[in-house]
Amino acid sequence: MLPSHGSNPHYLYESLSIEQPEETLDFSANLNPFGPPKALIEKWPDAFDLITTYPDPHATSLTKKLAARHGSEESHVLVGNGGAELITLVGRFLFHKRVCIVQPAFSEYEEACRSAECEVTYHKLEEGWRLDPNPLVEKMNHLDAIFLCTPNNPTGVSYDLESVRTLIAEAEKQDCYLIIDEAFFADFLHKEPRYTVELMTNRNLIIMRSLTKMFAIPGLRLGYMMAHPEVIRAIKKLKPHWSVNALALMAGEICLDEQAYMKATRKLIEGEREKLQLFFEKHRYIYSRSTVNFYLLKDPDQTDQAPLMHYLMKNGIVPRHTENFPGLEGRWLRFAIRTSYENDRLMEVLASWRSLSL
Repeated sequence: MLPSHGSNPHYLYESLSIEQPEETLDFSANLNPFGPPKALIEKWPDAFDLITTYPDPHATSLTKKLAARHGSEESHVLVGNGGAELITLVGRFLFHKRVCIVQPAFSEYEEACRSAECEVTYHKLEEGWRLDPNPLVEKMNHLDAIFLCTPNNPTGVSYDLESVRTLIAEAEKQDCYLIIDEAFFADFLHKEPRYTVELMTNRNLIIMRSLTKMFAIPGLRLGYMMAHPEVIRAIKKLKPHWSVNALALMAGEICLDEQAYMKATRKLIEGEREKLQLFFEKHRYIYSRSTVNFYLLKDPDQTDQAPLMHYLMKNGIVPRHTENFPGLEGRWLRFAIRTSYENDRLMEVLASWRSLSL
């Protein structure tokens, strides 16, 4: 009965029959707390004329810019209507294949694969969420594809680079597709891994990235994938014509130039994350060792986090439930790192909750 995504908090209040307060702070969507870049806001009035013409179906200009960003060829890049379209396209590409999803993970991987009549299995990581590549390598002989989200959604944990590289190399050897979702990697980490260099020769590696998270433009829907040109051509044939609108294409080009904005975002997130973690330790909350702009949290005194979730919502704090994440099943709550004011308000309500149990 609960919504399958974060954001749109009124649906969550309705599903739980909780009266929504006049003021709520939404911690359920992992977006940049700064909001969209000023450059995009300033140029937005000039974009009106774009709605009178069809967008470029090949996203040529943005594709060039993305390829240059990664030191790659344009033939390795496919722009899509947000991560949701890209995941759906990959699912169609894997029609009737045997797919394993490293859990916990974003629920849409499974939805897309089951819609494409794939055989779906899980590889569940124990809490702590350390990635040991060896069990997955052993399974590859019986698989056609593996989905791996890093930094992981919902934990925020970044998997060990060497472990991921081991999976990349073994996937190529065993002819198993490795789909890496890096929606948060490139923008929220100071040093991003260079898995994209493998794409020149590796036909089994697919990397998906989002432009909506860092730049806070989820309403525009914009993302891209990178893969070997043969894979890009095959997936592009499954893509609807004109699926990415002209406003999104324009926004993408503007946002990619906002290096100072990205640097300021990383600084804010790091400072707020450290502040929050100190509070959690002081007040006996358990949290995931996130490297990005969201994290998992739980009260160790509660087997089921539903009472804490209800308390937060009644006080205007909207977390993301984890009921639909295999391996978590509601034992944690997920929170975005927001502005200093919003994070302070979250800590105030969590301190109030803790005082009730004393």
